[in-house]
Amino acid sequence: MRADVVAWFDEHARDLPWRAADRTPWGVLVSEVMLQQTPVVRVVPAWRAWLDRWPTPADLAAAPTADVLRAWDRLGYPRRALRLQECARVVVERHGGVLPDDEDALLALPGVGAYTAAAVRAFAFGRRSVVLDTNVRRVLARLAAGEALPAPTQTVAEMQLAGTWVPDDDAAAARWSAASMELGALVCTARAPRCEACPVADRCRWLAAGRPPDLHAHRRRTQAWAGTDRQARGRVMALLRGALGPVPHDAVAVVWPDPAQLARCVDALVTDGLVVRDAPPGDDPDPSAATYRLPH
Repeated sequence: MRADVVAWFDEHARDLPWRAADRTPWGVLVSEVMLQQTPVVRVVPAWRAWLDRWPTPADLAAAPTADVLRAWDRLGYPRRALRLQECARVVVERHGGVLPDDEDALLALPGVGAYTAAAVRAFAFGRRSVVLDTNVRRVLARLAAGEALPAPTQTVAEMQLAGTWVPDDDAAAARWSAASMELGALVCTARAPRCEACPVADRCRWLAAGRPPDLHAHRRRTQAWAGTDRQARGRVMALLRGALGPVPHDAVAVVWPDPAQLARCVDALVTDGLVVRDAPPGDDPDPSAATYRLPH
């Protein structure tokens, strides 16, 4: 079955820049960070521009943080940009500017969790690892467990099951990881799976069971974008990214209609290190006289 999925991948894989022969391990890591909760179509141009500007960890480590946040633009979750720059600095300080291939060393980097470390080992270095993102989880849930979708929270048993599907050979394991992920992204999708195009549909337990509904639907929660703190934070960040200098309090105040929510979001941005609030001099400065800017 794995061979059929890999053969399908060889024919149908997307031509993504971080899969090119000349991509670097650092470029793969950047792609994995950018792709977290962000569609591929938005990441491709951002990734190209980012690597053109900062092709190595040393380049990014030395960049002004404000430029890094502006380059991140509208990819969302801008704390990822800060963590990526912190990661670059650690790679320079501890590893001489060369991304390590050791799992423990990768996990010790800022912003690199278990999934990202496994993905970098597989896709950047061709090593055996258990790469388990939402796409692979969905493929295995249907193929092996006969379920429409995996549980909202990944389990130890699920990780162990995924490990049994990964070949022992490094090259074959890396290929399987890429192929199963691509199958989930293009064919075995969450909302409208194209079972007629699946290379292993005849062996899919979920399909054989008549495509039963999601057993975990009651545990899934979705949040609308409009009116959320994320949207408010995004408005503030967009304002500061486009500003040539510090932005006065009154200009920030008009980007969101709810003053209490806006104040909470601005405080959170300051705490996260994404925004700097410069208070005017004096023992008891007027909060409305403060200015806001991206960190240098």
